[in-house]
Amino acid sequence: MQKKLVLPAAALLSIFTAEAQKQPNIIVILMDDMGYGDIGTQGAIGYETPNLDKMGNEGMRFTRFYSVQAVSGASRAGLLTGCYPNRIGFSGAPGPDAVTGINENESTMAEVLKQKGYACAAYGKWHLGHHTKFLPTHNGFDEYYGIPYSNDMWPHHPTGTYPDLPLYEGDKVIAYNPDQSQFTTNFTERAIQFIDKNKKRPFFIYLAHPMPHVPLFVSDKFKGKSKQGLYGDVMMEIDWSVGQILQKLRKEGLDENTLVVVTSDNGPWINYGNHAGSTGGLREGKGTSFEGGQRVPCLMQWKGTIPAGSVCNKLAVNIDLLPTFAHISGAAMPSHKTDGVNLFSLLKGDTKSTPRTSFLYYYRRNSLEAVSDGEFKLIFPHPTRTYEGFAPGNDGMPGRVDENKMLEEKILIDLRRDPGERYNVLSQYPEAAGRLEQMANEAREDLGDDLQKKEGKNRRAIGTL
Repeated sequence: MQKKLVLPAAALLSIFTAEAQKQPNIIVILMDDMGYGDIGTQGAIGYETPNLDKMGNEGMRFTRFYSVQAVSGASRAGLLTGCYPNRIGFSGAPGPDAVTGINENESTMAEVLKQKGYACAAYGKWHLGHHTKFLPTHNGFDEYYGIPYSNDMWPHHPTGTYPDLPLYEGDKVIAYNPDQSQFTTNFTERAIQFIDKNKKRPFFIYLAHPMPHVPLFVSDKFKGKSKQGLYGDVMMEIDWSVGQILQKLRKEGLDENTLVVVTSDNGPWINYGNHAGSTGGLREGKGTSFEGGQRVPCLMQWKGTIPAGSVCNKLAVNIDLLPTFAHISGAAMPSHKTDGVNLFSLLKGDTKSTPRTSFLYYYRRNSLEAVSDGEFKLIFPHPTRTYEGFAPGNDGMPGRVDENKMLEEKILIDLRRDPGERYNVLSQYPEAAGRLEQMANEAREDLGDDLQKKEGKNRRAIGTL
């Protein structure tokens, strides 16, 4: 009779550790309100972003990457759950008076990766609800250090009234109205410490910088360093932060086993003038379903897996990150319906692959404002924010915007030739318009549409107290 091989505990632990390290580490670095044109390789003027530029040269730059909504809270809810935020009942940018947040039945990236033994940390801005049950440490993260909503939701807001801004450690408030000039440095240092603690096991870091969202603050390291004033200084410090993370990975020999993603939650808040970023020529900005509101920078680096110096022009959305991470980690996807697609074939450089063939531009709770197949975009009549026709503000004061301009006509945009969305080609491409109209009808059946007062079949509830 053959004897059964029994390995000692130490050997089993060694095998487990080796297997665990085959799983790639994952780092998402999310900026707040960073525009499509705010990186050096995409046209930034008056300051340099050498670390971001190098990341693009050593990894992949996505030219058609979108935030799922053009507003902070909803965009982050979508990113972390892989769902259109209106599918999970999430909308807008919840503030200190909100009584809702992420539903406990939703699965975040952290909860998905925890299945495979990942250590998970969130640093910086959360914005999925500030009550205890909605915080990161109650939604899959082992560590959290940061602010629960936007950094302008504090007593020093230039036009609004807000209570003191809390700084959290875990689910406890440790300070109010902290020194924001130290945010970028402190959150970066926490991420590096987490790498140190977990470099022998798979880890996931969600580093969500509160800036370059207003109000802008910068440490003495970068104060006055740019030719574009405070905004340029802040971007230089954010670039430094990315460089610190990448340098740490190289030092620890982890760069070949770590996927790093850098992107933004939405486009720039352009009525803040010299304290806002650049859309790189795209139309409108944050809070709109035009390209300037939702097309955002995205860089990905994974040495040895992502071809160096590659450019991806395929349609991709921040909700696609969760299924991509599930695939590369071997984790199971949530049992409920999600909306993201796996982008791994694109990361491997497969130029013939087209994992995403449609995108729905939702806003204002559940208003379907536009749809796209990646080549054409059909925009429906809807009330929209517009910055056009108003002088922007300066030095932290906002300029005027019209929050309810009515877009009266249906517009078809050829995104291949007109990313600035200036020309209506509806009459020239009736077949494309018909195809997109059918896409919109299917979306309305699935998720509903407030503009048409149509109820969807597959919407879930937001979390409540």
